[in-house]
Amino acid sequence: MNIILLGAPGAGKGTQARILVEGRGMVQLSTGDMLRAARTSGTEMGQKVAAVMDAGQLVTDEIVIGLIAEQLEKGATGGFIFDGFPRTLAQADALGDLLAAKGESLDAVVELRVDDEALVDRITGRFTCGNCGEVYHDRTKPTKVPGTCDVCGSHDLKRRADDNEDSLRQRLLEYYKKTSPLIGYYHAKGKLKVVDGLQDMAKVTADVAAALDG
Repeated sequence: MNIILLGAPGAGKGTQARILVEGRGMVQLSTGDMLRAARTSGTEMGQKVAAVMDAGQLVTDEIVIGLIAEQLEKGATGGFIFDGFPRTLAQADALGDLLAAKGESLDAVVELRVDDEALVDRITGRFTCGNCGEVYHDRTKPTKVPGTCDVCGSHDLKRRADDNEDSLRQRLLEYYKKTSPLIGYYHAKGKLKVVDGLQDMAKVTADVAAALDG
């Protein structure tokens, strides 16, 4: 099964992707992770990525599609989760063409839908463990011992520099301008499934599973 996770920044895509990877053996294709890995790989594609990024330029859709094509060649028992791609209608068309050329298809697009104001509250209170990646929140999920990760005991707790209200609202604006048209695009193709991303995590996970298996 190949799926796309859609949703505004902080909607919970990363958390749900991690659960699907662990529970279903899927492979998460995060464009950011792929670009970082390619940059240090020494491959021909990696050298292209490094040259573009070192020049301070944006990586082209062609390069990202090339990286995804390399991953598809490796295969995945449980299928792929596309995370952070596509972001635009042109990228959606390119991904569809690539999957078709590989004899693959897109099975579902799951949108984690959230309310902007609730999202601001969620994001501005968020912090993570720099060692193990566990995610916390000032109000809803503080650490049991202040300054100490519950999972690994690390004191390396971090907040993203852009996890503030002004930055978040700018990121939301960019999302709505560029990525939200994908919702209509995939709805028209009969692929879109909508899940309320503001429910507790277990309920979101259950609804995602139902959307994929229904």
